[in-house]
Amino acid sequence: MIITEIICFHSLTTGMEVVGEVTAVGPGLTGRKVGDMVAYAGDRMGSYAEEQILPADKVVPVPPLVDPIIAAFIMLKGMTAQYLVRRCFKVKPGHTVLVHAAAGGTGSLLCQWANALGATVIGTVSTKEKAAQAKEDGCHHVIIYTEEDFVSCVNEMTSGKGVEVVYDSVGKNTFEGSLECLKPRGYMVSFGQSSGTPDPVPLSALAPKSLFLTRPSMMQYTSTRDELLETAGEVIANVASGISRVRVNHKYPLSEASQAHADLENRRTTGSIVLIP
Repeated sequence: MIITEIICFHSLTTGMEVVGEVTAVGPGLTGRKVGDMVAYAGDRMGSYAEEQILPADKVVPVPPLVDPIIAAFIMLKGMTAQYLVRRCFKVKPGHTVLVHAAAGGTGSLLCQWANALGATVIGTVSTKEKAAQAKEDGCHHVIIYTEEDFVSCVNEMTSGKGVEVVYDSVGKNTFEGSLECLKPRGYMVSFGQSSGTPDPVPLSALAPKSLFLTRPSMMQYTSTRDELLETAGEVIANVASGISRVRVNHKYPLSEASQAHADLENRRTTGSIVLIP
């Protein structure tokens, strides 16, 4: 990997996150040297490549104590979890949070992080197998939404009080129910739409409980160099301390990227996939 002050990449090369070793630096560049391990996540800079020329202000350091494969897995998902629980809505001890898709890549990290921050974590999943994983990842209560109505369950688990925040990456199938689960002045954080775009909701629907609604993107939470370093630094620190644990279940050579995509599309994979040049 070469890092410099300019951007140079092929616009048709896919990939949004990567970890690699610096092989050269541009003239006058300080703070990076050959042999450093660095990472980036979020920008579409074509990570499906053996070598890249990258802008220095877009990469973050990866310390030697963190396995590069773990770092490759966690950067985008971990940085998403960081801005969601630390800045979009600041989770604190005593809060109760609802995480949809709690066994997913980002969902599992959200559950672990919220638990470590002292919150009571309720997670929704689709199967008993995923429920067991969500429990391992810090959920105090797990709802199998294919078997139970998650709104009724949350109401019962919170004694009718509701939750401070819902982290919803599912979208259409869960959006309206998520609003029902919130306590007065609660936060609805819609950060994905795996089931489709939610139906339009009139602004007046938020009024009865004075709810807050946001549709955040990581790009706006890492728009400055300081924000990027802070976000990535907390992710790496959580990995080093054991707060964030990841499951890298599948590794493919970069040359077999098409097979990795085919396996993913045909549901032959679980957890995350790492491509290795």
